[in-house]
Amino acid sequence: MQLGEFEYLMLTATARLGDEAYGLAIRQEIEEATGRACSLGALYTTLDRLELKGLIKTWMGDPTPQRGGRPKRMVRITSKGEQAAAAFYETVMRVSRGVAWASK
Repeated sequence: MQLGEFEYLMLTATARLGDEAYGLAIRQEIEEATGRACSLGALYTTLDRLELKGLIKTWMGDPTPQRGGRPKRMVRITSKGEQAAAAFYETVMRVSRGVAWASK
């Protein structure tokens, strides 16, 4: 299964966050790692697409006072998602061998 760069970033952020993975936390992880803004629309559209592909599972968590009583959309990467992310990473590493910036 071929992933796009943003899908890979979403899977990686989800894996890194573990039990704390939910929409806004994933967004913050991506923005900190890339130095680029991440729109909520792109984030939630991609979450939906990753779930349709079977790469993540989502569910609504408990409401929290910090969110005005609204629940968080929690996210967990599936084993299929881990495999897809690992394959994407290996492909990038393989294609980058011998390129000047890959050794910096």
